[in-house]
Amino acid sequence: MGVSGSGKSTIGKLLSQEFNIPFYDGDDFHPKENIEKMSSGRPLNDKDRQGWLEALNDLALKELKKSNCIIVCSALKQKYREILIQNIETQSEWIYLSGSFDLISKRLNSRENHFMPSDLLKSQFDILEEPRDALRVDISLSPNEIIKTIKRVQTETTEFGIFGLGVMGKSLCRNLAKSGFKISMYNRHVVDTEVEVAKNFKTQFSELSEAKAFDDIAAFVNSLQQPRLILLMVNSGKTIDLVIENLLPHLSENDVLIDGGNSNYKKTKERFDYLKSKNIHFIGAGVSGGEKGALNGPSIMPSGDKEAYALVQPYLEAISAKDKNDLPCCTYIGSEGSGHFIKMVHNGIEYVEMQLLAEVTTILEALGQNPDAISDTLGSWKNAASSYLLDITALLLKKKDNDGDWLVKKILDIADNKGTGNWTTIASAELGVPSTLVATALFSRFISFYKDERRQLNKLFDKNETSELNLTSTEILEAYQFARIINHYQGFKLINEASNTYKWNLNLSEIARIWTNGCIIKSILMQDLVETLKYNSILLTNTELIDSVNQYKSAAKKVVQQSLLNDIATPALSEAIQFLNGITTTYSSANIIQAQRDFFGAHTYRRRDDDSGKSYHTIWDKLTNNY
Repeated sequence: MGVSGSGKSTIGKLLSQEFNIPFYDGDDFHPKENIEKMSSGRPLNDKDRQGWLEALNDLALKELKKSNCIIVCSALKQKYREILIQNIETQSEWIYLSGSFDLISKRLNSRENHFMPSDLLKSQFDILEEPRDALRVDISLSPNEIIKTIKRVQTETTEFGIFGLGVMGKSLCRNLAKSGFKISMYNRHVVDTEVEVAKNFKTQFSELSEAKAFDDIAAFVNSLQQPRLILLMVNSGKTIDLVIENLLPHLSENDVLIDGGNSNYKKTKERFDYLKSKNIHFIGAGVSGGEKGALNGPSIMPSGDKEAYALVQPYLEAISAKDKNDLPCCTYIGSEGSGHFIKMVHNGIEYVEMQLLAEVTTILEALGQNPDAISDTLGSWKNAASSYLLDITALLLKKKDNDGDWLVKKILDIADNKGTGNWTTIASAELGVPSTLVATALFSRFISFYKDERRQLNKLFDKNETSELNLTSTEILEAYQFARIINHYQGFKLINEASNTYKWNLNLSEIARIWTNGCIIKSILMQDLVETLKYNSILLTNTELIDSVNQYKSAAKKVVQQSLLNDIATPALSEAIQFLNGITTTYSSANIIQAQRDFFGAHTYRRRDDDSGKSYHTIWDKLTNNY
């Protein structure tokens, strides 16, 4: 691409010969009307170019079905280029022939028998939007030098970099390579600890044969074509900030850094603003799916500058999971740190789903079922409540240790926590959203930390160690389904509130869609919510969900009641009922709290019999002699 007179046809023909692929001059595809208009000295407008650009796109599509091709075209605006590579984004590469107005004007004035007069050159420079995603070549070089430059870049540079080769980073590298992308991989060098990690990893898998491996930052960055696209797969917090500072001296304007870790959304906003001041783009991208998801197709939640996202979109969408309609489980979430916020809430929902399954397993065990039987029970629920977490729980329960006993019975009952549950709970408090189930699941993990204290208190309290549960598998299933609906209601309620507060304009249905595959919380329920959220941002106003909640509630109450009577801890199942009781109460006990606040702190209150919103204060001690 380039303005008229930049040498596109000459270079295109030479490249065609060099790589032995077909050559097409875009000028040859102009309709008669366009040629006549330009010959008369009138510049083309966007309407004139539309059909011509679409015709070139059709040509590219047809040629790519057979092999490769070279097409030369002025492609002066970004929107023109988008038309030209529509549906072939990942299969297209731009070469931009760049030169000064004076140099190109001299060339045009010496050119004969061309419909483009030299006095139209200024109009082309006026509308030219220089590409950021192209190999830029200076046309002051000779044609042979230009060809050598292009060949060198094509053979020596890669198109996408991954910084950090932990479990997720390695899987994403393999995914990108299997998707046909030329990648560079970097991992730090630590003496006696992390030595030639990238080089050793490269030798382990055939799909990485063309990948470039580095433990030197400068060499890694220089191996990437500009604008550089670098996915950071390192620990959140101070580590990501340190990595950014180490990379900055080697980056150029308009390079793009993508944080694929579980970073706090507020810190993502800070990093976005900091890097913007240095003309570097920053994208916060939540990635869900674990090791296997990263390898075979994760769910990806990117946010930040939309223009920068367009540069990384082909790569992220290509490696993501696909939904039932074969659409990528990756979508532009919104501005600032919204992508990491969404991933945070995803993990909050995940906390609850895991806790619910743990409670269900405990109840089934109290009914006398061994892990094999519990697995079979969960397996029988798949038609009604299939999910990734349900499926893996059923599988892991059957795993035997070397001595033939079930492995889960030997795992210490202390649940770790990496922080996203904390952040979700804090964000809920800050936004004033009652995400009570996430808090319950989080605090249940905290309780598990106190193993020694739990042992001590178990001996001190008269805790019933036997159970007389009177429950069926169907009742437990319905209690589980009830709590899951409440969990998803709370999760999307939090997302919607954040969207309104931060003006992110989030698409709840689209978020649910990218969570239907590739991620940890994918489920039949999530698939149903895609359509529901198109029309109901508040899930519990949906008629079908209301019917389901009403259908399952009696079973949920019975399961919780039986658990309480038998000293079985079911905090999440219990909280789901309590939350519904609270959220469906027209007149709550909060009037007492507000009266108390006004009594001791003169915080005022509003009255039920006054709709004006007026605040009242009462001198309460005049009504009693006690204070």
